[in-house]
Amino acid sequence: MLRLWGHKNSSNVQKVLWALDELRLDFERIDAGGPFGRVKDADYLTLNPNGLVPTLEDGPLVLWESHAIVRYLFSRYGSPPLQPSDLADRARADAWTDWQFGTLWPPIRTLLVQLVRTPEERRDQGAIEAARKSALAALGILDRQLSRHPWAAGEYFTFADIPLGVAAQRWYNLKTERPALEHVDAWYGRIKRRPGFERWVDLPLG
Repeated sequence: MLRLWGHKNSSNVQKVLWALDELRLDFERIDAGGPFGRVKDADYLTLNPNGLVPTLEDGPLVLWESHAIVRYLFSRYGSPPLQPSDLADRARADAWTDWQFGTLWPPIRTLLVQLVRTPEERRDQGAIEAARKSALAALGILDRQLSRHPWAAGEYFTFADIPLGVAAQRWYNLKTERPALEHVDAWYGRIKRRPGFERWVDLPLG
């Protein structure tokens, strides 16, 4: 039995929950992190020295870092097209997975913190506008990719669409100006119809 440590409102935990759902894997989830604490306890730190979530146990194997966990799950339990068999296709999926973390997520996270978790009177309007522009620039890159292919890595949904979809869910639910992006909008419509996204990701922001 796979065991996942983490609370279901964490964006990083949601990536793993969605991956587990896509792969139809049975698992046990233990609430940890956020309001549930536990992550600074000595026994948890032996699993994940960072004191963060998620952490996955698969028998004797213990993994942390959400993208590493998602890649592992698809590598071990996935099959084409979810897990590309062609190395070039897999490399493209890897590239978009890393791009989500390094390029798309930072400005969206800033918007999430400022617009959802910060009282209105304490919000930094300069940071909000800078983050909005950065997010739009990143989404423009994704839009161009999606003008050529229906999914991030090509013709099929792959593990790369999971972290991108989690970030997109935040973007589409933030109270901020969002100009239309034809291909991202259409891709997000397809993402929203996936049961794992609906079950684990499409939740109120917090």
